[in-house]
Amino acid sequence: MNLVEMMKDFGDESKCRAYLEVLRWPNGVTCPHCKAEKVYRLENRDLFLCASCEYQFSVTVDTIFHDTHLPLVTWFLATMLLCEAKKGMSACQIQRSLGIKTYKTAWYLCHRIRKAMLETNKAKLDGIVEIDETYVGGRAPRGQGYTGRYTKKQIVIGIRQRNGELRMFKAKDVKAGTLANFIREHVSEDVDVIMTDDFASYPFAIERTNIPRTKHETINHSGRVYVMGNVHTNTVESAFSLLKRGVMGTWHKVSAKHLPAYLDEMCFRFNNRKNPYLFRDTIVKLIQTPNLKYKNLTARHESAA
Repeated sequence: MNLVEMMKDFGDESKCRAYLEVLRWPNGVTCPHCKAEKVYRLENRDLFLCASCEYQFSVTVDTIFHDTHLPLVTWFLATMLLCEAKKGMSACQIQRSLGIKTYKTAWYLCHRIRKAMLETNKAKLDGIVEIDETYVGGRAPRGQGYTGRYTKKQIVIGIRQRNGELRMFKAKDVKAGTLANFIREHVSEDVDVIMTDDFASYPFAIERTNIPRTKHETINHSGRVYVMGNVHTNTVESAFSLLKRGVMGTWHKVSAKHLPAYLDEMCFRFNNRKNPYLFRDTIVKLIQTPNLKYKNLTARHESAA
């Protein structure tokens, strides 16, 4: 969907509400309170009245859109922009493009949409799977001279199935036990082969899973070997490149606390890059996702984010 189509289909509040009704109640409006199907529309009030319990409600009740101070058109446009921007879009750009008064409001809006992009109950990856790690953050202090795992940057683990989906996670370390947990959770035991570089933790990590070590192929990056026949990790590294272009060129600065939300957004957009109904599916997820309170988003403890 492009901006011209967007404004044609959802250029005012009534069109946005009508679309939400279709997505939320495809078989007809039902009362969210008692689930009754006999419901009356109150003219000129954007409200419904349940004939059974007399509960008055709108299409936005019990959704992320309820009591929002932003027009639904703004929500729809922001969602479309985040879905279509290959390397993401900053809250500052959203603020300028949509005429939102404050950066704080635009930042909060983007994070609520990102929360809806979190994918759950995902199938495990199989076939040929590549695993690698990368490091996200600023430059090392002057004189330190270290790169990669020897810095205090944030660790991101990437798992990607060739011609399939991508997973990225923030990790506390790259020890074998930590890597094994990610592999067990996201890689099928029936995987054809797992490909990694020659980092020492990977063989021990795979040994801790139920995946046979014979299904592990290694490419010797330390020896400057990057492709050996079908053995390489270039597929997952291309996803890391996209992530870093987003951090450096779009968001510019991502805090450690909110890094998982940006990883979720990147993976959701990447995994749905060929989905012609991406905008519709994202709006459905917004309807179904509980609202993210600002106090929880800004809480000091990372677990509250």
